[in-house]
Amino acid sequence: MSATNSQKATITLKEPLVASAPRSGTPEVRKIVEDVIADIRVRGDVAVREYSEKFDNWSPESFRLSEAQIAEVMARVPQQVIDDIKFVQEQVRVMAQKQFESLGEFEIETLPGVFLGQKNIPITALGAYIPGGKYPLLASAHMTIVTAKVAGVERIMAATPPIKGEMPDATIAAMYLAGADEIYLLGGVQAVAAMAIGTGSIAPVSLIAGPGNAFVAEAKRQLFGEVGIDLFAGPTEIMVIADHKADPFIVAVDLLSQAEHGPDSPAVLITTSEELGLKVIEHVDRILPGMPTKDFAGPAWRDFGAIYVVADLKAAYVLADSMAFEHVQVLTENPREALEKMHHYGALFLGEGTCVSYGDKVIGTNHVLPTKGAARYTGGLWVGKYLRTVTYQEVTNTKSSAFLGEICGRASRVERFEGHARSGDVRASKYAGNELPWDDHSFDA
Repeated sequence: MSATNSQKATITLKEPLVASAPRSGTPEVRKIVEDVIADIRVRGDVAVREYSEKFDNWSPESFRLSEAQIAEVMARVPQQVIDDIKFVQEQVRVMAQKQFESLGEFEIETLPGVFLGQKNIPITALGAYIPGGKYPLLASAHMTIVTAKVAGVERIMAATPPIKGEMPDATIAAMYLAGADEIYLLGGVQAVAAMAIGTGSIAPVSLIAGPGNAFVAEAKRQLFGEVGIDLFAGPTEIMVIADHKADPFIVAVDLLSQAEHGPDSPAVLITTSEELGLKVIEHVDRILPGMPTKDFAGPAWRDFGAIYVVADLKAAYVLADSMAFEHVQVLTENPREALEKMHHYGALFLGEGTCVSYGDKVIGTNHVLPTKGAARYTGGLWVGKYLRTVTYQEVTNTKSSAFLGEICGRASRVERFEGHARSGDVRASKYAGNELPWDDHSFDA
């Protein structure tokens, strides 16, 4: 990988040892997911129960939590945790509400009596998947459910797996406080398939949102089209762009903060200072052995970590854009410059006072973001994802209808769509007295 500026090539202080993981799951993952989905299509609830027992050792009388069970969970969760959940969800709600308010509906009159309009209609049912394997990701409940509630989604079904055969109390509390209408203790492919396909006890949803492991991601990929999804999710990514004034200790801590997501999570530094890059490596080497999550962060840094030294920030932005990372943290003298210079990223985190972890957990912007280069063509989850922008048309002026009918007839015949042309012809005939350009036998005896 290289980028040049003023004939100076990029210096690689650390390069990844492993190529990026494939966009879809391995053949083994794909086959397992395909078989589970096919089985659930045929056997419904019975299959869901068998897979839950097989993969999660979990087979309760009902996967859906009752009001009494939820009340018991809420009573067990410490008040400080409840207060923190409410604070974070309010930050997410404020951001989503502002996004919602930015989406306009309108109606215009383009010709006399010709009205065109746009409406934003929420989906009717969401399946929110909240992971719970390596970590109980409370924040995913905030991002998926709160945002959907702001959009006006009528029914929100939320599912999360048990953790070692037990209820993840804090996650359930987050789902409940976010506004989930149905809460299921159900995980993996069986949860995603049940939400998408529907079973005897579970009504299907319109869209599935939320991150998950390779099996969950593959299930969403295979079911896309039959049901909507938020994004094709890959491993979490962090990129830090730093100049010579950045604090190398903070850079190292922030890189490792995202590497702990999993052993395949890329963590990349692009810097204008070789000295800073070398210091970051030293700090990482000192910090990693003592991290409780070193089993994930260590392999991620070893196999997917990288440090590139470039000539200047212009070259840094070009290189960063070419990689189109999920999270881009800008630790430079003038971080807001990146808002104008950069184009391809899931989210920007500007300045030393900001970090990707804030976006993941507390600040209010959505943390469901594009990975594996998808930032070149899409943004992350937002309130608009739960809305369908639809149009409507009405023509009340007969002269305008006749005028459009004449043009429709000519335009359609250029494309050899005779049926379309005749729809225009009959209106031009009825409203303007035009002679039909084809034999009409509809009233023949």
